[in-house]
Amino acid sequence: MAGAVASAMLFAFPAFAQDSRLSLADRVARLEQQAQNKDQSGTGMVNQMQQLQAQVQQLQGQVEELQHQLQTLDDKNKAQYTDLDARLGRLEGGAAGAGAAAGNNPQAQAGGQAAAATAAGSGNPATAAQPAAKAGNNGTAAGDPAAAQAAYDVAFKAIRAGNYVEASREFRSFIQQYPNHALAPNAWYWLGESYYATTNYPVALESFQQLLSQFPQSDKAADALLKVGYSQLELKQTAAAKATLAQVTAKYPGSKAASLAQERLQRLQLQSGN
Repeated sequence: MAGAVASAMLFAFPAFAQDSRLSLADRVARLEQQAQNKDQSGTGMVNQMQQLQAQVQQLQGQVEELQHQLQTLDDKNKAQYTDLDARLGRLEGGAAGAGAAAGNNPQAQAGGQAAAATAAGSGNPATAAQPAAKAGNNGTAAGDPAAAQAAYDVAFKAIRAGNYVEASREFRSFIQQYPNHALAPNAWYWLGESYYATTNYPVALESFQQLLSQFPQSDKAADALLKVGYSQLELKQTAAAKATLAQVTAKYPGSKAASLAQERLQRLQLQSGN
């Protein structure tokens, strides 16, 4: 009996040893497969990290570009507001001086009345017929320097306060009543500005062009021509705008308007890539 058991165990041991060897081989194979999977997973993670880094760099570049654009717009707005404040200050001082000079000069008053009468007979419905009718209805109002100055001041205060709708109404009323007043060119200019500020570019363009047509020698002519170019740009009249801005630089060299026109032309050139 004991011999039989021993014999059975001898026969079973090689099979057990073989099973153990196979199990160990399987375990090694599994470990190798796991290691390979880890290597592949690690490579995939590295690739993902590289892709993420590239995306982050791209986004950083876009952010920097947007920051640059915002800074450029901010600088532009600050320059425009500073220039507008300076113009308003100069105009306010000049308007007060003009009103005082007209009030102390009877001959200038008489000349203004005569000029208004001449304009009334010119046949221009926008600048002659309506002002003549109002002058007739108001008696001597058209020749009253104090009344003219007061009307202008109302409009001027409105645009300075940012009340562009009221300002456009008041400046138009001033132009209708005093079409040939010394402040009429300024009124046309600020009328255009009031429409430009409210993005009513077609009417703004007409106002600036009206100033240039009626008062080509005005101190506001350079600024008006510049704003003609700006309005044309807003209306997508790019070719005409470029020609207008070039005209500003040629006609008014050394002026602030010419400097702004040149700056805008350079920006347009950069945008077009030409």
